[in-house]
Amino acid sequence: MSPVILVLNGPNLNMLGTREPSTYGYETLADIAELCRRTGESHGLTIEFFQTNHEGELIERIHHARGRCAGILINPAAWTHTSVAIRDALSAAELPVIEVHLSNVHKREAFRHHSFVSPIAVGVIAGLGSNGYRLGLEHFAHLLEGFSHEQ
Repeated sequence: MSPVILVLNGPNLNMLGTREPSTYGYETLADIAELCRRTGESHGLTIEFFQTNHEGELIERIHHARGRCAGILINPAAWTHTSVAIRDALSAAELPVIEVHLSNVHKREAFRHHSFVSPIAVGVIAGLGSNGYRLGLEHFAHLLEGFSHEQ
């Protein structure tokens, strides 16, 4: 059975492709989901992909990942800068977390420079568009391969 990576997406990412394409590009969330599935498949990972505009739903998915998934790749979107609850859920899941952002949040408004997730993440990828998701999943594959060789 292949390891499961939970790919989570926060608010407004369902609007990708039409929302501020100069910032977020023209790819849709469905395009990114397909990229994640292909990347996962090529590295022996099972991908569970989820997006919500409801913070509690995201927290429930994180809780359900504990003991079941090998890692969480998350684009918390606006919750990056506001949600201690999501940060606490990620910490409680006791799984490696990679934070990803389509845009370079550090080149944007000052309020986007702070992340509640970054301090508990094994890595942060920002500004590389959907390629950041691919790179994050490839890193999980690398981490898991290293772990399996240690067994």
